[in-house]
Amino acid sequence: MNRRSFLSTALAASAGAALAPGPGFAAAQEKFDVRNLKITDLKTFLVDAGNDENYVYVKIFTNQGITGLGEGTLSGKCLTVATAIGELKRHLVGKDPTEIERHWQDIFRGPRYRGGPVLMSALSAIEIALWDILGQAVGLPIWRLLGGKARDRVRLYCHEGYLERDSHRKKRRPKDDAEEIALWVQRKNEGWTCVKGGFFAVKNQAVDFRPAIREGVAHLAKVREAVGPDFDIIAEIHGKANPSAAVEFCNRVEEFHPLWVEEATQLESEVVQEARSLRALTRVPLATGERLCSRYDFAPLCSERLVDVIMPDIVHVGGISEMRKIAALAETFRIDVSPHNPQSEVSTLASLHVCACTPNCTLLEIGSGQDPFWADLFYGGLFRHEKGYAPLPEKPGLGIDLDETVAAKFPYEEKDFKSLRFPDGSITDR
Repeated sequence: MNRRSFLSTALAASAGAALAPGPGFAAAQEKFDVRNLKITDLKTFLVDAGNDENYVYVKIFTNQGITGLGEGTLSGKCLTVATAIGELKRHLVGKDPTEIERHWQDIFRGPRYRGGPVLMSALSAIEIALWDILGQAVGLPIWRLLGGKARDRVRLYCHEGYLERDSHRKKRRPKDDAEEIALWVQRKNEGWTCVKGGFFAVKNQAVDFRPAIREGVAHLAKVREAVGPDFDIIAEIHGKANPSAAVEFCNRVEEFHPLWVEEATQLESEVVQEARSLRALTRVPLATGERLCSRYDFAPLCSERLVDVIMPDIVHVGGISEMRKIAALAETFRIDVSPHNPQSEVSTLASLHVCACTPNCTLLEIGSGQDPFWADLFYGGLFRHEKGYAPLPEKPGLGIDLDETVAAKFPYEEKDFKSLRFPDGSITDR
């Protein structure tokens, strides 16, 4: 039996017995000695994502054959994150991988300098892999270890999308407004109930607020007319607007009832007054948070209800446990959570486990990482969904593993970041 067919015929097992969904997971055996697990090795893997990024993975190995998989992909800093993960090896080898909270606290608090996107992404990758090990050791999916399900399925949203591939992993975006509107209608006909699109026009890496607002509002009006009043539209600005432009955009799109306006401005700024001003001057629902790195960053946004939805990224906030803590903080103030998730299947499944068991995690993004091209990278174990919903994963641990042979075919590549500029040539936010 080959790897993929073995994976697709997942074995049933009694409670407490280990399941072995396929190669790359621990070898099948009657029962693991969970109390005597030890970390024996740690390896990082950099994989060219085929766009402007590289994926960053970690595998943590144990003395009983269980291998945990985690992801720490960070835009523009993947090589740096991989180095940060590697530096943690000496702190973990010989330790019990099931002591997840203690390892998290040690890695976060131990160094003199803590936090930030690089260190938190490295910590996230480690933490996700440790949960994967624990789930495999006890034969249960991670969400069952976190208290069981809060829902029967998880609602998803996708991006307005791409058309057919031009070549390899490259995809062609719609060539004009009409083609993009048709794509929105196609997504609706496919059964999606919510789609995100960019509605702040940027041409040739240049940001000009007046036409960006005018053209974005006009485009949103056309999309709303095409998909009808009950289809959920997320309007993405991606932090490109300054405060005054953000206020104008939000007020002008209110009549088209977006589900929310995302990253209307740089709300992640330490100057919380900016977020207060935007909230005071607009009524449209607001969402932000993909660039925040811990519960401490989310606290003022939640406690003052400056946004309606927060969007923590499980690969940047410290992993599964920290995402749960952030969600609990948000729930206290009746704020929903929609995990940011443009990375690969590892990020998607880790986020899905949290959404499954967390009451206010109501909507999950699946974005640029959801490409069937990568089926072989995970032994064929791609994330499954239908008509805008995903079933709860039932394989032990995370539910997939990385094929190192396939990963080696797409080694790390240097990628140039692309700054945005104002018409006078000065640099603006991206």
